[in-house]
Amino acid sequence: MSNINLIIEERPSNIGNFMVGRLLPFREKRMVGPFAFIDHMGPTCLSDYENLDVPPHPHIGLSTLTYLFEGAIMHKDGLGNETEIKPGQVNWMTAGSGIVHSERTPGYLRTSNKMLHGLQIWVALPKALEEMDPEFFHFNEDEIPRWSENGIDFKLIAGDVFGHFSPVPVYSPLYFLELRTTKQQTVKIGKDLFGESALYILEGGIESEGHTFEPKQLLVAKDSKLCEFVMQENSIIYIFGGEPFAEERFIYWNFVASTRERIEEAKEQWLQQSFAPVPGETDFVPLPEQSRNIKN
Repeated sequence: MSNINLIIEERPSNIGNFMVGRLLPFREKRMVGPFAFIDHMGPTCLSDYENLDVPPHPHIGLSTLTYLFEGAIMHKDGLGNETEIKPGQVNWMTAGSGIVHSERTPGYLRTSNKMLHGLQIWVALPKALEEMDPEFFHFNEDEIPRWSENGIDFKLIAGDVFGHFSPVPVYSPLYFLELRTTKQQTVKIGKDLFGESALYILEGGIESEGHTFEPKQLLVAKDSKLCEFVMQENSIIYIFGGEPFAEERFIYWNFVASTRERIEEAKEQWLQQSFAPVPGETDFVPLPEQSRNIKN
């Protein structure tokens, strides 16, 4: 019997002036381990008059992970950080009790044609750390562990697994791996994973137990022991997961929390604009009016 429990197809979603492919949350699988949200951005060619502009917006109870394949994003936050995110770098912001940030096309690219392609990810915080002080970290590509084994190039973007440790400061047991190969290769790594696991195909494809899977599909395993599978030539996949939390997580807009009451507090905070503002920014994303219900 196949160990693949669920196949999730990317679903189009509008994040303002930009369309993305949403992978998590999904109605049949809200989270994979602590991973609560994943958007695939692009690949999109933006013309000289098109830019990514996500004005200041708040987060609580999570860490954001931005990982680009192409293009650049300027990150600004309420802690005063202003950092350009480039391909291969890891941008990690922990909201904790609350933080505001904006994401925009850098100034030097705003009047030229450009590509934008990457992943936006939310990792929920353990209940005991949901109200921790906000933090921000940024890592260059050469700081991220990488190695090759059996014809496959590995990169450990976050977490620890296989005796390798990413410098990204995560707050619960997890892993986020990139696997690349130019030739068809068999992958046997399931015995070393833990918690819940999922596999996302960015390019190429995989074959597992007589089935072929293609790009823009997220495969959720029944348990962390992913069965042996074959990566097709010129494939790029991501394997991620970790230990799930004992408590349910509620998601409303950009807020993640273990109680509905905390989300109601955050909504009121944003309505009152009591979060620390992003220096130099004057506009903001309003609290959604179309729904007052917390998703669960």
